[in-house]
Amino acid sequence: MSKAQQTEQMRAGNGFIAALDQSGGSTPKALKLYGVDASAYASEEEMYGLIHDMRARIVNSPAFTGDQIIGAILFERTMDSDIGGKPSATYLWENRRVVPFLKVDKGLADEADGVCMMKPMPELDTLLEKAVSKGIFGTKMRSVINAASPSGIAAVVEQQFAVGKQILSHGLVPIIEPEVTITIADKAEAEAILLGEITKQLDALPADQQVMLKLTLPEAANAYKPLVDHPRVMRVVALSGGYSRDEANTRLSNNTGIIASFSRALTEGLSAQQSDAEFDDTLAATVGSIYAASVAG
Repeated sequence: MSKAQQTEQMRAGNGFIAALDQSGGSTPKALKLYGVDASAYASEEEMYGLIHDMRARIVNSPAFTGDQIIGAILFERTMDSDIGGKPSATYLWENRRVVPFLKVDKGLADEADGVCMMKPMPELDTLLEKAVSKGIFGTKMRSVINAASPSGIAAVVEQQFAVGKQILSHGLVPIIEPEVTITIADKAEAEAILLGEITKQLDALPADQQVMLKLTLPEAANAYKPLVDHPRVMRVVALSGGYSRDEANTRLSNNTGIIASFSRALTEGLSAQQSDAEFDDTLAATVGSIYAASVAG
């Protein structure tokens, strides 16, 4: 895999990142939305097999190519599995021209001080070594902000960047994701605090290092433009965060330089019961709308 080609695609390519990284906690919900009820599987292994089948169906669709989708975030089990007879990350790049990322966090700790930090990741170095061996370009890890708490937000961002530096040391590009919950009353205030804390951490990075940021679409259009323009930022991407696809696309199109990294909004409308033609048509329409919103700015 060409790291230089992948870096250029992530830095300047037109398109968006597909988030295909539902983990243990979110997999049952994702399957139910896809039309697969819990009665369809009797074990965790069967559940993960079904979600892999869904992901493989998406990736194999004619709509899923580097023409509009420049990257994809994988769950560890997906990385360890094959698609089209090849390791998933290899297939994504060689067959679809899509840059592969890996979700590395182990979930959220209980809420404290208005935020949910990431759980400890004692095996992270081992996972990162495996990711490198499998051709992964970068990683993603998520924290959650539930209130405009200056100390809580500072702690979340500090943790994200500390782990980000560990990831950078393996030659991987971290996607730092401090998600602001869309339903909180003080969302705009939380976003202003978050902007300041991220900027402080970016300013402290060495000149030869870059990270990516995955952020909730802000209340004020272009609130995160200073991060888009920051020399230590390769790309800013947005999560859908519970917004409908139409709402997420509208908000995204009003934020210059930010592209999508949608999960639920990407799979909205897809069903296990659809014929291949229906499935492909639905996904093509979805990909087209998210692409249009991503390049609008």
